[in-house]
Amino acid sequence: MRYYPLIACIAGAIVFLLLSPWLGSAAILPFAVCAILTAIGIHDMQQTKHSIRRNYPILANIRFMLEEVRPEIRQYFLESDTDGAPYNRNTRAIAYQRAKHQLDRRPFGTLENVYGDQFEWLAHSITPTHVEHYDFRVPVGGPQCAQPYSLSLFNISAMSFGSLSANAIMALNKGAKLGGFAHDTGEGGYSKYHQANGGDIIWEIGSGYFGCRDEKGHFSPERFAAAAKNPQIKMIEIKLSQGAKPGHGGVLPGAKVSAEIAATRGVPQGVDCVSPAGHSAFSTPTEMVQFIQQLRELSGGKPVGFKLCIGNRWEFAAIVKAMVETGILADFIVIDGKEGGTGAAPLEFTDHVGTPLRDGLVFANNCLVGAGLRDRIRIGASGRIVTAFDIARVLSLGADWCNAARGFMFALGCVQSLSCHTDRCPTGVATQDPRRGAALDVPDKAARVHRFHDSTLQALSELIGAAGLAHPNEIKPSQIMMRTSLSEVKSFADIYTFLQSGELLAGSANKTYADIWAMADAQSFKPA
Repeated sequence: MRYYPLIACIAGAIVFLLLSPWLGSAAILPFAVCAILTAIGIHDMQQTKHSIRRNYPILANIRFMLEEVRPEIRQYFLESDTDGAPYNRNTRAIAYQRAKHQLDRRPFGTLENVYGDQFEWLAHSITPTHVEHYDFRVPVGGPQCAQPYSLSLFNISAMSFGSLSANAIMALNKGAKLGGFAHDTGEGGYSKYHQANGGDIIWEIGSGYFGCRDEKGHFSPERFAAAAKNPQIKMIEIKLSQGAKPGHGGVLPGAKVSAEIAATRGVPQGVDCVSPAGHSAFSTPTEMVQFIQQLRELSGGKPVGFKLCIGNRWEFAAIVKAMVETGILADFIVIDGKEGGTGAAPLEFTDHVGTPLRDGLVFANNCLVGAGLRDRIRIGASGRIVTAFDIARVLSLGADWCNAARGFMFALGCVQSLSCHTDRCPTGVATQDPRRGAALDVPDKAARVHRFHDSTLQALSELIGAAGLAHPNEIKPSQIMMRTSLSEVKSFADIYTFLQSGELLAGSANKTYADIWAMADAQSFKPA
């Protein structure tokens, strides 16, 4: 049906051309209209700038015509957001404009309600600084790591081949290669499309162990070692849970499980591909940190860590306690917020399961600080991070770097059609339909991915300069302000609790954290 208008125009042009001897001049106008529309449709299919025009020739031009006639309509398309979060109203517009190197300045002030609850801002300085270089890097790899990695401050979050098209994966990875940042594979495995352009890879290992599983779906040390030693893979990430659906496991709808996906993952074609909610390689915190050490050894000493959305807080504390007792440390931990997106999750999980990013990040940071481990373990953050201010906010709460998914999807051309689970993505981003996916031009979109990354970090350098700082790691909780009511403003330092180094080991005076630490058991995920 996507091509019906073009087919109709071609047929119309042919019919009126054949009837012209009988209709005479009456056939000229309809023939001209059909011929012009046919030419537009053919051009749409050949151009590479807009995937949606390649997938919907002729029809997609209605959108762009409306944008030209009324700029307000263009802003509606760019600024509309499915969840209506106040601080997220214009992030899509920013991502598009930066990806395309368009002017991202706005007249007539902020769109936000500055007197609304939870309005946030960065406290600037009377003596701002100039930050000349903005290729901010974070060294990842603790004392037990033989191959540390210099990671960009801003990277592509986990999105699997299977949930995204082959062309989308290749464009993301090529953009990462151009910009010198990392691309997380998602739990769908390290596919040939991740390898095609040579961008740095963070290999995510989920409970399905795709790419390193045996015939029964269990972890295979031999297959993992064979893949992990590839020099393109820089870090290994064990996925414990995902913010949008923690405790649910991963789901790739059967409509998107093509023959190629089935062969890559080792699952039946056309059947929902479900990753179990829990891992089979370990069942206790101590076994988990031992699994981390096993992966580090099998990979030749590459940084190994894990990703999770905080749930039962004693469970995370139990992992920290296991690291203290065994001396085996993760090189990094990624905290995923429940506000993160996904293409397939039950509504109740999306809305009401999992800890929001900021709360989970503060808790995880406090546990590591309180256990005396924070200086040896890096923390990443993911969950609706698009703008430079989003990055600054989580850095102030303890993150060392950020991962983003939706911002890079916007850079690819995602229009939030909410059709990810149907295999009918209009822009070729979230589909396994080869014809729809082919509409996404890899070189063009890779350049946009690179520009979005570069422009966002440049904007971050301007923010920290305005705050009078020299580097993002200098941002403190006291510099992010929040309106908590119509008459009260507090900084993050006043809103959140921050523990001192080693405080949990010495016996914290903070009853909440002391109780959680007492409940944590390195030998069980059950509360003590």
